[in-house]
Amino acid sequence: MHHVVLYAVDEAEAGEKWRALWRRLESGYRRWFLKQGDAARPSYLTCARALRSRMPELVPVWERLVELAGGGDVAARLLSQYRPTPYFAGCSQAVWTRDVPLLVRNYDYGPQYWDGVMLRSSWCDRRVIAMTDVLWGALDGINEAGLAVALAFGGRKVVGDGFGIPVILRYVLETCDTAGQAEAVLRRVPSHMTYNVTVVDADGAHFTAHVAPDRPTVITRRRVATNHQHTVEWHEHAHATASVDRERFLAGRLHDPREAVDRFVNRFLEPPLFSTRFDHGWGTLYTAVYRPQKRAAEYRWPGAMLAQSLDGFREAIVRLTYGTDEGDGKRATA
Repeated sequence: MHHVVLYAVDEAEAGEKWRALWRRLESGYRRWFLKQGDAARPSYLTCARALRSRMPELVPVWERLVELAGGGDVAARLLSQYRPTPYFAGCSQAVWTRDVPLLVRNYDYGPQYWDGVMLRSSWCDRRVIAMTDVLWGALDGINEAGLAVALAFGGRKVVGDGFGIPVILRYVLETCDTAGQAEAVLRRVPSHMTYNVTVVDADGAHFTAHVAPDRPTVITRRRVATNHQHTVEWHEHAHATASVDRERFLAGRLHDPREAVDRFVNRFLEPPLFSTRFDHGWGTLYTAVYRPQKRAAEYRWPGAMLAQSLDGFREAIVRLTYGTDEGDGKRATA
């Protein structure tokens, strides 16, 4: 069993609450960042130049976070998320387009490597709710324009020049209002690994972007993303995560005229989408449901839910237990 505490934190401008989160997670992130040796990670100057060139609107936020983290060289390079240590994950995500648009996703990862932080902030010109990674990147989230985003690993081992995808999603949430604006960002800002990014806005415009460090971003109108892109390229990973089966299952439900929205959302808490294979390294940590027209989000576990919105966010502590038995995979108390 793995026991994790999820913190729902409300802090408009980064300050003491963010500093406390950093202190809690700093040692683990430093070990991860230096896993391949200090020389394997780019210099401070390289990181700063990359951020200023590609995502200049985030530079003041980055500088403030570095200050809160103590101002050290390693913290600055780590928080830039430029050419970070490689990492892999699972995930299933889909856009529901009937009646009202929704973005529904499962985040599958090892619980010991998860921030466990849901943050409402207003760092630039928009309020944002996001599940964080490296304490300012976004695994998924929604902003006050109703733009919702989520990421899924794209199923390739190649690593190249670019940023960790969570900080790119943060940039999208901080600077974009529409799916079209998000598309322009994902075409322009390079990712250091292969990912599928699903986006939907308040008007229901949506896409899934296939990003990679060694080939141009491809924008598709597909409403489903799992852990491969056009074709399976890393067969062992696809088999281990049942990526093709999950994709087919979701596509089938979306095309079924008898499928109701509530039933579709609940399927993310059931096999084959919901996973408790923590003995294999990862399982489903949470289900997120983003409602662009309401500027709201729901985070779900078997038997528990935490509803949040840009206008009605509440701080909370959610105690989670993750296991390997299908009947006792997850318990949540808030």
